Amino acid sequence: MTVSEYSGIRPEDLRIETLGSARITSPLAPLLDARRTTEHYVDSDDRVLLDDTAAGVAARGGSLDDLPGFEPCGPRREIYFDPSKTRAGIVTCGGLCPGLNDVVAGLVHTLTYHYGVRRIVGFQNGYRGFVSAYGHDVVDLTPETVRDIPVDGGTFLGTSRGHQDPEEIVDCLEQMHLGVLFVIGGDGTLRGAMEIARVVRDRGLRIAVVGIPKTIDNDIPFIDQSFGFQTAFSQASEAIRSVTVEAKSTPGGVGLVKLMGRHSGFIACYASLVRSDADAVLIPEVPFELDGETGLLHHLQRRVEQRGHAVVVVAEGAGQERLEAAGGTDASGNAKLADVGPWLKERIGESFSGAGLETTVRYVDPSYLIRSVPANPYDSVYTVRLAQAAVHAAMSGRTAMVVGRVRRRFVHIPMDLAVSRRNQVDPHGDLWMAVLESTGQPWRFGEDSGAPTRAPHT
Repeated sequence: MTVSEYSGIRPEDLRIETLGSARITSPLAPLLDARRTTEHYVDSDDRVLLDDTAAGVAARGGSLDDLPGFEPCGPRREIYFDPSKTRAGIVTCGGLCPGLNDVVAGLVHTLTYHYGVRRIVGFQNGYRGFVSAYGHDVVDLTPETVRDIPVDGGTFLGTSRGHQDPEEIVDCLEQMHLGVLFVIGGDGTLRGAMEIARVVRDRGLRIAVVGIPKTIDNDIPFIDQSFGFQTAFSQASEAIRSVTVEAKSTPGGVGLVKLMGRHSGFIACYASLVRSDADAVLIPEVPFELDGETGLLHHLQRRVEQRGHAVVVVAEGAGQERLEAAGGTDASGNAKLADVGPWLKERIGESFSGAGLETTVRYVDPSYLIRSVPANPYDSVYTVRLAQAAVHAAMSGRTAMVVGRVRRRFVHIPMDLAVSRRNQVDPHGDLWMAVLESTGQPWRFGEDSGAPTRAPHT
């Protein structure tokens, strides 16, 4: 994000809503006192500054108090909820993502072991689990019931997409005497959580609603990376490796891999950098042309002529401007995308045939395989730390917020800010430049970027 994109955010935009004063001594207070003088101590009045460059700070002017900053995550000495009288709920919503079970287990462990919360319930199949018409029972969650779930992919609680009445959801929270609700999901899920928090506020209830943002596409603004992203691009790189082997094994072979990324091409970019096998990477942020001397198809023909094969990585949202719109929306309210993979496969085959060139196009779409795998060790650790941060925030009475990591610091982010925009690959940024250097492709297919050319990698 550039200085200009930061400039509209004010200190008050990053302020976190609370349910009231924290007057209860935390069970963690002795541990905090023991490390009081260490660098790990969390000062509730401290801030993680939004601007991370001298230019950004200078552009704002004014005093230190005028600089916007995030509230840091971490345990407080005084908390809002009495753990012995508090019940907590957990729900997972939206598409699958590596690490969902790790988050659930992390929440349960921290609530139980560190705070002594005596009842934790899981709602099954997303927001449907709150609605009586669907007839889903709640699941009592204990350290024993969640002990082994991180080794499995998917979500132990089940999930669903689609809107449910926030009034009915809050009715359920009241009936079950829940004081805390943890919501794990993407932007649609968090918008639903914002509505739940609004109804709670309108009714004058004391229920904390805290989110752990989930998006495999890594498109949540501000935060460094979303959980599951590292697992996803690692798995995606294996798909690229496999299709490269296939392409090398056939005369004039072309490998084509379609990866996740409706609006943001982070998975395609990172996966293509793992082994540098790709000759072209197509992402939603950079439109492309197929035909002509500077188009994608001519680029692929040259690569096949030069080294016998070529590999293309395409994000699912790329090229939508060139395809006939699918029309309608899915259960989450997202516009349905036209399927770029089969279309691109057909066009590549036609272009080679028209040029009198032999080719075989090997097409792979590993999306569901990637979504369903367990988290890798990095993401497992990351999810546990996010879960711990979410529990500390909720028990201290914070609400209508999510937890995330900004420049390696865990912070609280207001929910409305977390869904205010999508994080996207900057076509003029260093990540896209790294992809261009790795693939040797032009900045944009279909125009002369003026960029120097280089010999294709082997």
